[in-house]
Amino acid sequence: MTVTFRTALALTLALVLSHAVSTRAADDVTLEKLNFDAFKARLAQAGSKNYRYTLVDAWSTTCAPCKENFPHLVEMHRKFAGKGLQVVSLSLDDVSDAKAVEAAKAFLREKKATFLNVLLDEEFGVGFDKLDFNALPAVFVFGPDGKLLKKFTMDDPNNQFTYDEVEKAVAGLLDGKPAAK
Repeated sequence: MTVTFRTALALTLALVLSHAVSTRAADDVTLEKLNFDAFKARLAQAGSKNYRYTLVDAWSTTCAPCKENFPHLVEMHRKFAGKGLQVVSLSLDDVSDAKAVEAAKAFLREKKATFLNVLLDEEFGVGFDKLDFNALPAVFVFGPDGKLLKKFTMDDPNNQFTYDEVEKAVAGLLDGKPAAK
C-alpha cells in the first residue's frame, strides 16, 4: 500500500484535531474557590438557570472511595443535565495545601468534569460542619431555591449509600416523585 504525502498529511491533521478536541474538553474544567456563603448563594441561583435540582458531591483527593465513584457523578451530569439537574463537585481538600489543590485540578481534568467544580475556600472542616456530615464521600440534593432535599452520607456504618441509589433518587425527583430524606 502506497501512502501519499496528501494522505499522510490528512491523517496527521486528523490526529492533531482529535487531540485538540479532547484537550479542549479537559481544558474547560475549572476549580472555583468559593467560601461557604458564596457556595450557598450559587446553589440558590440554580432555579434562575432552569435547574430544577442541584446534586452536590462532596469529595477530596485523599478519599479513595470519592475518586472511585466520581465517574458516576460525571455520568449523572451527562444523563440528567438536559432534564434540569445541575451537578456540582465540592472539593473539601485543604485550600492551603497547594499540592492537594493541584491534584484536585488534575483529577477533575482527567475525569473531564466540565460541570461546576468548587473548592471550599474555608478553614479545613468547615464544609463538614456547615453541611452536617462526618465522612466522605457525601452527596446532597438541593431544590432550585438552594434548600436541602436529600442527603446521602457515610455517617452511619449500618446505612452506607451507593451512587446507584443517588441516581435512582435523582431520576425520581426529575420524574416528579418527592424526595424522602
